[in-house]
Amino acid sequence: MAEQLLSGLKVVECGNFISAAHCAKMMADLGAEVVKVEDPGTGDESREYGPFPDDIPHPERSGLFLYLNANKLGITLNIKTATGQKILKELLKDADVFVENNPPKLMKKWGLDYARLKKINPRLIMTSITPYGQTGPYKDYKAYAINCCAAGGVSQITGHYWREPLTMPVALGHYQAAIAAAGATMVALLARDIIGHGQQVDISEAEVWATYHVGFGVTKYTGGAGDGLTKGYLGGGMTYPAGRLIPCKDGYIALVAPQLKQWLKFLELMGTPDWTKDPRYRDRHAMQDDYPEEVDALLTPWFLERTKKEIFEICEKNAIPFAPMFNMADEVNDPHLKAREFFVTVDHKEAGKLEYPGAPYKLHDAPWALKRPAPLLGEHDEEIYCKRLGYTREDLAALKRAGII
Repeated sequence: MAEQLLSGLKVVECGNFISAAHCAKMMADLGAEVVKVEDPGTGDESREYGPFPDDIPHPERSGLFLYLNANKLGITLNIKTATGQKILKELLKDADVFVENNPPKLMKKWGLDYARLKKINPRLIMTSITPYGQTGPYKDYKAYAINCCAAGGVSQITGHYWREPLTMPVALGHYQAAIAAAGATMVALLARDIIGHGQQVDISEAEVWATYHVGFGVTKYTGGAGDGLTKGYLGGGMTYPAGRLIPCKDGYIALVAPQLKQWLKFLELMGTPDWTKDPRYRDRHAMQDDYPEEVDALLTPWFLERTKKEIFEICEKNAIPFAPMFNMADEVNDPHLKAREFFVTVDHKEAGKLEYPGAPYKLHDAPWALKRPAPLLGEHDEEIYCKRLGYTREDLAALKRAGII
């Protein structure tokens, strides 16, 4: 394979769980060398999360960890100790990018804040991902995905408007913050060639969320939406069946028909039942805002007689934009994703051969590549500490005994 886009870029990742790992992974997939730093003994928190093969928990077989950390080298280092901090700085002297998601006050306490790191490596890009950013009154607050989603205003417009707000699922904010961080890091690297030095990239997960509903936010704060904002994206102003999920024989179908002709065509396919002639079911705004479940119940019998595949084929043929809700089995076996070779097989020393999502992009002249599985805990200690930083095996053994590596 030809040289990858980011070949030669040296990245050190020193974080926990999802955001820092996903950010660094996107660079690793394009050829950057990423050295992942984990706590001795326990490793990254994501090692505790499944899914696990055969549902048996094991720190080297976590589906989450294995996905997030493929293509990386892995070392252990206790950066809470003075010796660990010294060693990390040695590693950062020759790095291009340092990705971390630790609390700002701890990074400063450990002597690993950007003000000090830029003195040892002026060209270093330090990418910091935190709940609320490096400045402001909330900067030292601890927060989880649910807190950031709420603080970013997205929870308020998620879910049924007559119920309490909901957070977005599966730690989505951590992934979105990672994508923003990776993009901003690339900009900082381009800027380095112009201005001659590195800088800190400051990513606030709550602010990333806040950009996702800018249209609603602007209308609210200029007096346009008011309390109606709580109806969310699929509430006030939308027409039935926007965003409705209807059960069918083998799952669910997602409904949307922004054009009236699409909705009328679907009713025609149903045989134009008598209830559709009632004026109550002609006002699509009222159906969406005031009694959507009532209309759902009238539609459901037709859907329950058919499978997802049957309904999709009927709707596709008639230009009606209803779509099946995929589960993981549907996703893995989807002919479109297979044709695009989206899923890849990874052979790991502990977990064996498993399928993982590939890259969510196609760069035909600078493709991503899967070169190595996720590292075992401390797998590359000798390679990095001895061959790169000049420590002897005896030094390494002593540092391991002291709990530093």
